[in-house]
Amino acid sequence: MDVTLGQVFISEVIGTGLLLLLGAGVVANVILPANKGFNAGWLTINFGWGLAVFAGVYAAYKSGAHLNPAVTVGLLANGAEEYAPGVEVSVMSTLVYFAGEMVGAFLGAVLAFLAYKKHFDEPADPAVKLGVFSTGPAIRSYGWNVVTEVLGTFVLVFVILNFANSPSELGPLAVAMLVVGIGASLGGPTGYAINPARDLGPRIAHAILPIKGKGSSDWGYAWVPVVGPLIGGALAGLLAAALA
Repeated sequence: MDVTLGQVFISEVIGTGLLLLLGAGVVANVILPANKGFNAGWLTINFGWGLAVFAGVYAAYKSGAHLNPAVTVGLLANGAEEYAPGVEVSVMSTLVYFAGEMVGAFLGAVLAFLAYKKHFDEPADPAVKLGVFSTGPAIRSYGWNVVTEVLGTFVLVFVILNFANSPSELGPLAVAMLVVGIGASLGGPTGYAINPARDLGPRIAHAILPIKGKGSSDWGYAWVPVVGPLIGGALAGLLAAALA
């Protein structure tokens, strides 16, 4: 069944919103003090994000569940004719996907904040509170941080584009496990945004929300998890097309 651009927008808002509600939620559970999941570890965060993707993909099935501007760019670079049934690739449709992803990411981060409001009220390092919303490097080196984000996003988009040529019908579960694997293998240096909306939307939410003792939103780093994933997505789409 063909979908309209309005349905695409709503679908991407809901799917990306769920992605961020559950993804930011697992980070909050693990790193904010006084939570029952406090100090549960990096793999808990990896699996939480993977399952967040699983939920978001199912929720956004009507639009093809991009949930990520890098995936949209990857499909564009790959030469796709449609993003979803009846949705031709165009400047307008691409902007609708971007808008839905950004709005959904912002709203999902706000909902995660509301779920953990009392924990955000407790004293904690401002960097920890920011870490619930957006990524940051373990070692700040902008050029190498971009390289890490390019590589992680390349793996994500390239493998997703090749799912179409696979006999597997795992769908959302396969994408979820792919995200877990990327986080476990490549996530340490930057926190693996691998998604411009996932980082920028929540960073804006962090800047706006009345979070006690929140400190800076670290706008000096904010371009890295936007530019790196977009480059990685585009490279993945071009290589997948060349190998087809």
